[in-house]
Amino acid sequence: MDLTLEPALAAEEEAVAALWRECGLTVPYNDPAADFRFALGREASDVLVARQDGRVVATVMVGHDGHRGWLYYVAVAPALQGKGIGAQIVAAGEEWLKARGVVKLQLLVRETNTRVVSFYENLGFEIAPRVVMSKWLDGRE
Repeated sequence: MDLTLEPALAAEEEAVAALWRECGLTVPYNDPAADFRFALGREASDVLVARQDGRVVATVMVGHDGHRGWLYYVAVAPALQGKGIGAQIVAAGEEWLKARGVVKLQLLVRETNTRVVSFYENLGFEIAPRVVMSKWLDGRE
């Protein structure tokens, strides 16, 4: 399968957000287009895509906080899942982080998306026993 992996273009916002929706990665309280714009091409974050014949078929949003790296919105077009593209896009995210000196990578899996846990375990991730706490800073509850 002939893929190109590189940073997303601003013009791909709609295609990327549509893929995230198609893969069930969106929730009502997050606007995927706003998330895309917020991360795209920044010093500490970016959105990487895999393209096949010029069409976005996989994504990973990658970023770091100066201490740890994070992956978000790991997505592969449903018709292409199971062909190794997910491993390739995760590896692209890992390389992006390594190039910036980040030595630890983390990601969160929603409890409603546990079917992907074995995918990540096969890539060397392990479940870390932590309590994740959050607080909205924009007044949301």
